[in-house]
Amino acid sequence: MIVNPTPIGWQVIYQQAHALLAMQLAWAWPPFLPPDRWVGLLAAIAQHDDEQAAWHGRGGHHGLTPAGAPANFTQLPFSLEQATGVLHAARFQGRWRSLLTSLHLSTLYEPLRGRQLGIEVFLDELRAGQARWTKELHLTKTQARQAYDLLHWADRLSLILCRQELPEMGREVEISALPPSHQPHASYVSQPAGPGTPAVVRPWPFAVKELEVSVEAQELHQLCFRDDAELAVALRQAPIAPLRWALRAG
Repeated sequence: MIVNPTPIGWQVIYQQAHALLAMQLAWAWPPFLPPDRWVGLLAAIAQHDDEQAAWHGRGGHHGLTPAGAPANFTQLPFSLEQATGVLHAARFQGRWRSLLTSLHLSTLYEPLRGRQLGIEVFLDELRAGQARWTKELHLTKTQARQAYDLLHWADRLSLILCRQELPEMGREVEISALPPSHQPHASYVSQPAGPGTPAVVRPWPFAVKELEVSVEAQELHQLCFRDDAELAVALRQAPIAPLRWALRAG
């Protein structure tokens, strides 16, 4: 979950919903791949945060911080089960989807090499799979990286929006590197006129002149919960607030 504080509780955005927002952002780009691979890239973006732990609220505190607040995804430890699950699911959609998903997992978890017990085997398997799929699909590393860079870019911009990370006073924040074929290579987002106004993306990468994207959030009017069961009930009963952002060129 992505968890933001509000004056009366918490705003919760499921990670799968954040991934769907990322796919909206990528969908608006002019396609730079053949149709089958473009659709596969969009699928990888939309499903990159699937296979989350099925805690269901049956006791325990998986979804809570030690203080009883809903746990933001950054407050939870690395889950080898979730990472393995999302790669396993990707394989049912073919080698292209598997390659993109594997590259994303490497980006996320390679920094844990040597710091997390038992992760080296998983990371080495990711590298081996990437080399095999790249060769079998007759791709260069640059071609694979160009497609993955869009996944990473869309994921990052979606997180900036969902986590309310647009800086104050119109300052810019870097999104991530654009695919190698785009110049300039760096990209930025800001909100010059303040909250509730269009966000400016620079340089503008989309095929349309203006873009509106959205995600659904749950509104919790309670600060602390006894256990996962109470949190699960609250989430099921929580009012849903659609969040929308207008994007325009800088």
